Amino acid sequence: MADRLNSEIAIIGGGWAGLAAAVTLADAGKHVHLFESAKQLGGRSRSVNWDGLTIDNGQHLMAGAYRQTFALMDRLDTLGLLERRRLDLRGPGFQLTLPKLPAPFHLVAGLISARGLSLADKWAAVRFMQALKRRHFRLDHDITASTLLATYLQPGELVDRLWEPICVAALNTPLAMASAQVFCNVLRDSLAGAREDSDFLFNRSAMGRLLPEAAQRFLTERGSSVQLSSRVDGLRLEDGRFILGGPDAVSDRLIIATHPSQTPALLAGVDAAAAIAAKLRQFSWQPIFTLYLRFASPIAFPYPMLALDHGAAFWAFERNDLAPGLVAIVASAEGPHLQQTPESLRDELLQKLATDLGPLPPLLNWKAINEKRATFACTPNLDRPGNATPVPGLYLAGDYTAGDYPATLEGAVRSGVECARLILERT
Repeated sequence: MADRLNSEIAIIGGGWAGLAAAVTLADAGKHVHLFESAKQLGGRSRSVNWDGLTIDNGQHLMAGAYRQTFALMDRLDTLGLLERRRLDLRGPGFQLTLPKLPAPFHLVAGLISARGLSLADKWAAVRFMQALKRRHFRLDHDITASTLLATYLQPGELVDRLWEPICVAALNTPLAMASAQVFCNVLRDSLAGAREDSDFLFNRSAMGRLLPEAAQRFLTERGSSVQLSSRVDGLRLEDGRFILGGPDAVSDRLIIATHPSQTPALLAGVDAAAAIAAKLRQFSWQPIFTLYLRFASPIAFPYPMLALDHGAAFWAFERNDLAPGLVAIVASAEGPHLQQTPESLRDELLQKLATDLGPLPPLLNWKAINEKRATFACTPNLDRPGNATPVPGLYLAGDYTAGDYPATLEGAVRSGVECARLILERT
């Protein structure tokens, strides 16, 4: 025991949830030991190297309602790396732009003036949002998002051009599988929220600079430690303290902020957490596919984000902030695109991009990234564990824990901050 690293608070996992918890605790004067198995922080939202170019492991987008994420970035002095734009959804033959009006007039005006929808479609969308507002965006029981839309008689063209792209992009789950209640939560806090809540915020720097690198500096400057390439391969309780196998550390309080598919293995040595481990084993996963295209010169986008088709759309993002001529194209959730070879999918997406933007500059290089377990499948009535556990001093942080949001950066940050709050109020 004498040679072990002793800590009041330990965190396993250096993704956004673990970092949010660590920064919140350090800001309150606590010393934290954070263990990350990878060579870099960031988890599923991190920077990677591509032939000397720093890119993200996937394309991320933030909404104006991400208050806790912005508060954390403001504390780390990285909020200036985001570009705020009013919502402007664009796709083939479709455009929805929300004007600079106070809520709820911005939404009504935006829907009525949307291009590519019939008058019947527009009024159906307005009626749908009004009906959800009357019930405070709470359903009597959870169903699939597709069933919800059918119940409220949403026309097929409207679903294809508006509701399905929003649902799949936000929940990373196909419409026929997605939780209607979580979809309602997203609509409540974005389209139906304050005017600025529906804004999009585009990262104008690699994800590593937005949070991980700044958080690491913040922690070390305040006496906390961050250990990279430090895998915790086992966990057990001994005299009321947590023994971490691998780094051979002992801690009074522990936050597990790993990918939820890895958490059951860590909990195997803690009998009182068996029910939580069993719950997480029932989760299923959804992929996110990202294709990076590097062109010889920058491409002029009418807006930094563009849908290349309808339904479960491919979204193209202008990323000249990372390198001139860089474009990221992302597809959330499972779909037939995953059955294609990377080369055939690249060629198909290049054609879609040229159809929307005109002739493209020469393609210099490309890279496909498929995160197979990017998010949990956000299905109806999914039993998500809370942050506190039946084990005193043991907490779970991650976008998968109980909350209103699907697997988003805001969900991860909220979870980490809540773990820190629970620890602080009990010390």
